[in-house]
Amino acid sequence: MIPLHDDNPTELTPVVTITSVAACVLVFLYQISLPVGPDKTFVFQYGAIPALVFGQAGLPETDVAIPAYATLITSMFLHGGWMHLIGNMLYLWVFGNNIEDVMGHTKYALFYLLCGVLAALSHAVTDPSSTVPMVGASGAISGVLGAYVLLFPRARVLVLIPGLGLTKVAAGIVLGMWFVMQLFSGGMSIGDAGGGVAFFAHIGGFLAGMALIGLFKRPNVPFFGASDRGRWED
Repeated sequence: MIPLHDDNPTELTPVVTITSVAACVLVFLYQISLPVGPDKTFVFQYGAIPALVFGQAGLPETDVAIPAYATLITSMFLHGGWMHLIGNMLYLWVFGNNIEDVMGHTKYALFYLLCGVLAALSHAVTDPSSTVPMVGASGAISGVLGAYVLLFPRARVLVLIPGLGLTKVAAGIVLGMWFVMQLFSGGMSIGDAGGGVAFFAHIGGFLAGMALIGLFKRPNVPFFGASDRGRWED
């Protein structure tokens, strides 16, 4: 199921969500503008490489741009291709505005980055000697999805089901099915050291979002609430 829109109204302009989308798009455009060679170096400099993060390997001195721990953040703004970028930005656009709305801009920015870091570490600990760079915002976005499923499981999401068309499905079903797929795919990927999708980053980010949402949301925002938040009082 490909989510396209939800029926969950917001009160705040999602400044951080919009900025995150714009930053990812601009960084990707810069990536693809680089010639062959420098483009690979850019990914190795700013992608999160488990072996570098855990000090088990190092880049050539001429290729070091930032400390390895900082790549846990910079890696969130790199992507491996157009479909990778579009898929991530679609999920962030559909679900991110509501989570920003219940936190406020500053807390949401911190929440987003924290979930992204925890997601990257979740992937890295599965193979700490890996020298394959991890890139993409999906770990941080998974944190947003974990928060959303606890706050708005009854919100209706317009989804595209290939071969069947458009329909509206409860967010709890959409995101629950997504998480089950990550668990299954993550289990199937164990032992695959050749790269690919970082499913354990998705799993770790989703669980981080569920664990942290209670600390970051406004106190008056209930868990498992209705999608119509216009009734809530500040």
